[in-house]
Amino acid sequence: MEELKCEHDFGDLLGGKCRRCGKTGREIAAADSAHLVPGQDKPRETLTNGEPVTPDHREINPATGMQKGYVVLSEEERAKGFVRPLRRSYLHKKCGTTTTMGLAIAETYARDPKFYGGTFCCACRTHFPLDQFVWDGTDEQVGS
Repeated sequence: MEELKCEHDFGDLLGGKCRRCGKTGREIAAADSAHLVPGQDKPRETLTNGEPVTPDHREINPATGMQKGYVVLSEEERAKGFVRPLRRSYLHKKCGTTTTMGLAIAETYARDPKFYGGTFCCACRTHFPLDQFVWDGTDEQVGS
């Protein structure tokens, strides 16, 4: 019987573990092949620049509050089509500021709305759970 491998869910910006298997980024990096889609040699997830996901991608830049790198679905995965509208901007309900994200992150939300567990506010300069954000111009929660 073939061993099933976790297709690690790095979408939780606020935690340090995969939501599916509970392994830390360091544990995942040690078993690098586990982030591959079964039967394929390309990762399902990459950083926004297309590079492989690294254990240190969550390090915060103190000048911006943003992570060193953000995980997205691979170009190949995003090219399969979207299940939700492609939206680039969202509103932080607590501070009233609209943040516009990069296209790869927006396409990841459109392909897999539950991929992320939190997102970044450009005014507050930190990450918060998705229930604090709505898509710009709507009352629809980000990630729904």
